Amino acid sequence: TCVGLRNLLQGLSFSVKYYSKHNHLQTVCLYSKIKHQKCHILDCSGGTCTHRTVPPGSIVPWRFFSCKAGTKIPSKRKQNTSITTSAHLYKDLLKSEQENWNDISEGYKAMTKRIKEKLEELHNKCMFNSGSPRIRFGENVYFEENGCIFLSKGDDVDEGNVDILFSTEDLGFSDAFIQRIRISPDQRYMAISLKSDNSEEATCVIMKLGHFPAVEEVIPSVFSFEWATNDVLYYTSQKNLKCQNVFMTTFTKQKHTELVYTEQDARFFVDIYCTKDRRFLTINSNSKTTSEVWLVDCRHPFRLPALVQARTKGLIYHIEHRNDELYILTTYGEPAEYKLMKAPVASSGMENWQLVYALEKKTKLVDLEMFSDRCIMFLKNAGHLYLNVISFVSHSVQSIKLPTWACEFELESHPEHTTSTCYFQLTSPVHPPKRFAYSFKENNLIEQAVQEVPIITNCHTTRLLAKSKDETSVPITVFHNMNSKELHRKPLLVHVYGAYGIDLNMSFKEEKLMLIEEGWILAYCHVRGGGELGLSWHKDGCQQNKLKGLHDLKACITLLHELGFSQPKYTALAAASAGGVLAGALCNSDPELIRAMVLQAPFVDVLNTMMKTHLPLTIEEQEEWGNPLADEKCMKYIKSYCPYQNIKTQCYPSVFITAYENDQRIPLAGVLRYVQKLRKAVLDHASNTNKKGNWIPNIILDIQANGSHCDSSWEDSLNE
Repeated sequence: TCVGLRNLLQGLSFSVKYYSKHNHLQTVCLYSKIKHQKCHILDCSGGTCTHRTVPPGSIVPWRFFSCKAGTKIPSKRKQNTSITTSAHLYKDLLKSEQENWNDISEGYKAMTKRIKEKLEELHNKCMFNSGSPRIRFGENVYFEENGCIFLSKGDDVDEGNVDILFSTEDLGFSDAFIQRIRISPDQRYMAISLKSDNSEEATCVIMKLGHFPAVEEVIPSVFSFEWATNDVLYYTSQKNLKCQNVFMTTFTKQKHTELVYTEQDARFFVDIYCTKDRRFLTINSNSKTTSEVWLVDCRHPFRLPALVQARTKGLIYHIEHRNDELYILTTYGEPAEYKLMKAPVASSGMENWQLVYALEKKTKLVDLEMFSDRCIMFLKNAGHLYLNVISFVSHSVQSIKLPTWACEFELESHPEHTTSTCYFQLTSPVHPPKRFAYSFKENNLIEQAVQEVPIITNCHTTRLLAKSKDETSVPITVFHNMNSKELHRKPLLVHVYGAYGIDLNMSFKEEKLMLIEEGWILAYCHVRGGGELGLSWHKDGCQQNKLKGLHDLKACITLLHELGFSQPKYTALAAASAGGVLAGALCNSDPELIRAMVLQAPFVDVLNTMMKTHLPLTIEEQEEWGNPLADEKCMKYIKSYCPYQNIKTQCYPSVFITAYENDQRIPLAGVLRYVQKLRKAVLDHASNTNKKGNWIPNIILDIQANGSHCDSSWEDSLNE
């Protein structure tokens, strides 16, 4: 998952229910079965961060550390019998569900075999030579493939032109995938984060490069890291889903590590980012709604960080640097959408911020890339992707629309801000990643034809607008095979998320392409609570507005059926994580709209979870869901839509849920409670109606012993 600016822009997504535990030695060898991995490598920046107001200069080890994440509340009570009984019941229930799944899954073996073979065929066809993201230092190009990091001279990658610098398997990390890479400015050191499917924490491995690359140091439980100088590395430590400490470590003759910064507020998450010109490291402290940034001068990495602007409730900002000026991406001013502003480094308070560029209404800023005399904004508007190239010399803005099939960007890292070309990849759920470049010299977009990746020509993309209950227009993106006839008879898979200001994931997935080829229709409902139409779109669907997302989803599915895209008896609804709230709520309120629902690690027990402040994410989640402990009105509102609270005796669609035994973000106990209550409601309804041939839905729960809330490897996602 791309961190940094992208996560900052997508609603500071670290509590979207994804991240785990493990101590030092365990972390080094903890990884479960990951070998062949799609590239989740090289995030283009690095931050999701935050902090509390303190006079400048009083920052370093003197911030108090208060970790809400996973901190257990001390109790003087002795363990009583009811707790012991509850533990036994939980184990029995878990065992019962696992046995039930083993029995049910037997019936799907032939189908599973066919689907697996088809997906492997598509993966080999579509991902072959599609190219992984790259880090460029002049003529040197660093890239990752299959757990190895390579160095080539230029883009010409042939066997005689490539050196292998790192191999997860050769160095005993065979079960890990590479998540992030940072090269030191002089290219003598390389820092790599390695992650497993079973943990939300990563291990940072520092390699000393040269003729014989060697491991210099291994640091456990690291989230983000950046080189301040050739031999000074800053990094954040992660514990129980939280990042609140920043450390500095040196690789000089006298090595030492020291604590630089500690965040006190449990709602805030700390990350590190390096400005494009490498002048500053930024220590970013962000909650869901507020940020604060401290600067580390890379010319003087041992000096105390300097505060840019003290945190102000509701103010989000992110820092870049150029020519002794800070360029500030911020929500400051009206409307509360992102704007690019600037201020002198010496007087960086918001009273000195000057507007450079403001986004158009209902435009989503996906990413920003800074160069020596211009910047590029990666934008979404009405479902279409485009670039805005802003010149700091001519003060002009050029807008470049990207291919209509594209739904997602992925930037490649450009450590040299003086480069004349910006590289990125475009993708969609049914289009494999394709590389593009924008040339500043030629002032045009170049399609990179390394080897032709098959762009799906028989897939039609349609963009619709549904009218919600309050007349708000809600975007829908629809994919279907152009050769399909009688679309009203075709199966439809609807996707929804609608939380944290995060867009629906519309990157390429082999299974989506397989469904298109087999005649399915895919629909992506960009409901409120997500971030597709900017920050206001999120605000209009969180806390006391959460029901608007449910109304949006109902309107989207109703419109699809009215326009002849399938019908209720052929419609399935898919959601993951916090998307389970809206999916589960629709299941309760309008079960007749769908025939099946597929949930992955779903958040379905909102009220009980938000009442338990000892859980790792509850406090920071209050900015998304509200605080039912402090506000009775909030409690009643959550209760009105919470999937678990609103299960009733009625006819439900069939439900398939995948959950993870060790998921820290979505407690398994809540999923088990939901499944048990739903099954009872289904059986009660069947016994009450007692009609001959009455259809009884399947409620299936697959509990994975391995895996977590994070992205999984290709092999594990294939098995799922």
